[in-house]
Amino acid sequence: MPRVWIADKMSERAVEVFRARGIEVDYRPGLSVEEKLAIAGDYDGIAVRSATRLTGPLLDAARRVKVIGRAGIGVDNIDVETCSRRGIVVMNTPFGNTITTAELAIAHIVAAARRIPQASASMRAGKWEKSRFMGKELTGKTAGVIGAGNIGAIVCDRLRGLHMRVLVYDPFISDERAAAMGVTKVESVEELAEQADVLTIHVPLVEATRNLINADILARMKKGAILVNCARGGIVDEAALYEACKSGHLFAAALDVYAQEPPGPDYPLLELENVSFTPHIGASTTEAQENVAVQIAEQMADYLLTGTVRNAVNVPSLSEEEQRQLAPYLLLAERMGRFIGQTMRPGYSRITVHFAGQAANINRKPLINGMLQGLLSQSMEEVNAVNAGMLARDRGIEIVESASETAENFATLIRLEVEGDEGSRCVSGTLFDETRPRLVSFDTCEVEIAPAGNLIFIQNEDRPGVIAAIGGILAEAGINIGDFRLGRRADTSNAVALVQVDTPPSEAVLKQLAALPNVLMVRYAELGDL
Repeated sequence: MPRVWIADKMSERAVEVFRARGIEVDYRPGLSVEEKLAIAGDYDGIAVRSATRLTGPLLDAARRVKVIGRAGIGVDNIDVETCSRRGIVVMNTPFGNTITTAELAIAHIVAAARRIPQASASMRAGKWEKSRFMGKELTGKTAGVIGAGNIGAIVCDRLRGLHMRVLVYDPFISDERAAAMGVTKVESVEELAEQADVLTIHVPLVEATRNLINADILARMKKGAILVNCARGGIVDEAALYEACKSGHLFAAALDVYAQEPPGPDYPLLELENVSFTPHIGASTTEAQENVAVQIAEQMADYLLTGTVRNAVNVPSLSEEEQRQLAPYLLLAERMGRFIGQTMRPGYSRITVHFAGQAANINRKPLINGMLQGLLSQSMEEVNAVNAGMLARDRGIEIVESASETAENFATLIRLEVEGDEGSRCVSGTLFDETRPRLVSFDTCEVEIAPAGNLIFIQNEDRPGVIAAIGGILAEAGINIGDFRLGRRADTSNAVALVQVDTPPSEAVLKQLAALPNVLMVRYAELGDL
């Protein structure tokens, strides 16, 4: 019988779920480090919140563990890399506290606009200062939302309910998805800051979002605007926020998260009356705590009893047989996604994958996840082969899969088509000798090339002189051509050129190529070694 240790405080509904599924469970939160080390090796699964750190010696001591469940979203307290290396599945509950966190953001927005925390403190001090706490109406104002994933989408819906105009910055949602949400998509954080009366943040903390809201962005915000951060500390430059609030450029700011938690009694922002705070309580409601406890118990039980994996944040190990069979396909699939991700701008709405011939009869889900990882990872740092599908669906990207036993001219073939704000792009790939990945068509134009190295993708009118002009520009720049493949589109006067070069071209060289007569489009992709 599998055995699970619940190491942190959580709803005891989790215990009920495990026992109902026939799993032995010990609810033992609050143990000392020594006590944890002594028992960690006795369990097949460990369920935690944020108090227990499954890193270093404690993770080493958990010799028998197969799955770790985090009742919540963040897994900062778990050494995911070591878990992946050891074949331990790490799961979280990305949906259990979305409503709760979104509602807190809305509460902060309303409270900041009406200065409710300050008025409450004044009342507790025995004062009656009606004229001091002049607020702002939200109706008819513009709200700017950074990130339209699970939580951000709910915030957008609630803001529309307040009769606010809602703008969104999220490069991974399409215009079609934005329209369905009833919001307007903008192209940059700068544009959002300049238009928003209220700016609220709903993205993870990765290198691309660290200090995303910096002195420049704060300066661009309207005088008298409101900033709310219930996402992650570190996204807002707190020193710059201090200056923006102290000077009166911002009417108010409200924070639930901090670069260092807890921030400490000498935290500068605590001095300012127009900044309000909560102690990272985004998920702190009775309903959310019960939801995440039940969800993580169900997910862990499914894995321990049937091997089913849901909401994993790392890539689970494949069997040796599956690994051998899928390895060349996985490489091909990831490169196909990476190619389109670098030659087509984000804003994807629909992804269609067709498997033909031998590819129709293998485990296709890892291949789709690999394609999505390659596609989305060009702009998203937190994406991996396990969470790529979830991230795509969060952004309203429709994923369509089909298969057929025949592949016309090939024994095995995979076709990936991506539709979005920029139109559509299609690439097909196969395996030569069942081991060597090759791209064999681009937007219906048959051209064969290895998915590797530095690749310049050119669409042009089929006219004399184009090839010579391309070669001339690259030669003048000192860029050696390793491979040059050409193809003509059926029933059109257009052609495709794929140029593998030994060194990456500069932006200036790419602009020179794009400016050539009869050249319609130039894109560049770095695909790496095979």
